[in-house]
This record gives sequence, structure tokens and C-alpha cells, in this order.
Amino acid sequence: MSKRFALLSAVALSALAITASVVVPATAEDKKMMKSELSGEKTVMVGGAAMFPSKNIIQNAVNSRDHTTLVAAVKAAGLVETLEGKGPFTVFAPTNEAFGKLPAGTVDTLVKPENKATLTKILTYHVVPGKLEASSLTNGKKLKTVEGEELTVKLADGKVWIVDAKGGTSAVTIANVNQSNGVIHVVDAVLMPAS
Repeated sequence: MSKRFALLSAVALSALAITASVVVPATAEDKKMMKSELSGEKTVMVGGAAMFPSKNIIQNAVNSRDHTTLVAAVKAAGLVETLEGKGPFTVFAPTNEAFGKLPAGTVDTLVKPENKATLTKILTYHVVPGKLEASSLTNGKKLKTVEGEELTVKLADGKVWIVDAKGGTSAVTIANVNQSNGVIHVVDAVLMPAS
């Protein structure tokens, strides 16, 4: 009788354990990882969201909670369709924190319709034609942007830095976020063209 009781107890405990593991709700992060694993795509997490190489720059960027300011600026500049295009593009994507380093009120002023040309100039200064993986960002390399001016790559302190026309620097914090139409490198400062 005790063997049978022990066996029934073990079966009951196993059933409870299985039920508990099924009933526990998956977090949003778990669901994203499941999707990523199910799709077979190698994703990179940016702003709490999986970035899928099968999606374009805009389709991925809208899911990053660290890039809401950038997405709003891209919409205000009318660049959504361009960045959904075939490309390929290399985008140095400033985070919300990077935009927060600008003088107070700068972003609010830039997204006004009357400043669309200036905003477009700044945003296209963050885009380089072609797909440049981090391995091709070598020290001293000049990158001609879609805006027309150059950025310079600097390797220092074990990091990749992007130097703008005014001498400002931005560190690449997450490299090689592959997209269907290029690659994103997350940066920690907004890059400014000379004019």
C-alpha cells in the first residue's frame, strides 16, 4: 500500500509541477524571445525589444523603447518611407538619452513643421549609404553621409566612436543590429553636421 501511495503522490506532484509551469504567464520579454526562437532569426535586443533581421529599419525601431524620440523625429522629417526602402543603409541611431543631452527645448523646436529642413539635415547626417558592419568601422575611416558631410571613425578606449563635423563624439553602444535593409549601430549622442 505504501508503494502505491508513494507512486500516486509522485504522479500528483508531477502533475502539479506541469500545471504550474503551464499556468505561469509568460512575460512580454519571454514572448519576444519565443518569437525570435521560433522564427530562427538571430536577434539583438535593443530598448527591450528583439530586432529581427527580416524586418526593415522602421519596423524594428518602432519597437525599441530607447528610440521613441528618434522615431518621432523620423516621422516629423518625413523620412519613414525612405528608411523603409530597399537601402541598404547604415544608421547611427541615437537613443532617447542621447537626444536628452541636447540643450533644453532643442528636440521640441526641431520637430516643428517650420524646422523640417533642419531636422532632415540632422537625421540624414546619421545615415550612411551601404551596410557597414562594425568590423569595417576602422580607425580614421571617413564616412560620407546621406546628408552629404562626413563622419569620422575613431577607435579608443576599446570602443568605436563616431566623430561629427563639429568634433563631437558619440560612442557605439550596440553594434551590428542587422535589418532587412541595412544595419543599425546604437549611439549615445546626437551627431551634428557642420552647417
